[in-house]
Amino acid sequence: MVDKFVGTWRMVSSDNFDEYMKALGVGFATRQVGNRTKPNLILTMDEQGNVCMKSQSTFRTTEVKFKLNEPFEETTADDRKTRTVMTMENGKLVQKQSWDGKETSIEREISDGKLIAKCIMGDVVAVRTYVKDA
Repeated sequence: MVDKFVGTWRMVSSDNFDEYMKALGVGFATRQVGNRTKPNLILTMDEQGNVCMKSQSTFRTTEVKFKLNEPFEETTADDRKTRTVMTMENGKLVQKQSWDGKETSIEREISDGKLIAKCIMGDVVAVRTYVKDA
């Protein structure tokens, strides 16, 4: 089911991301850069079912390798150290990060050929939209 996400995705829009970063506790300077950055999202999968998700931008490139439903340690683009688990729920690739008693989730789904990423922290929701590079 992850295979529909495999490919290179280019960000075309980002809504409410500054509020989301504020909710995470990201500092002003990092938020300024984060708001200007339009990363590519590159997803690959190997024969063993390991998924690699890379967020690539001029500011910073982060990469996580994971298997569905298996928790792993992640260092986020804003330098949070999280315990993360990726699951498939109703066709969505759901990333749950927990750290310091806090939790956020990123729900990624394919809709009308676009990858829609909903970043959720409490009652704050940011929506980032990507299109697949040919």
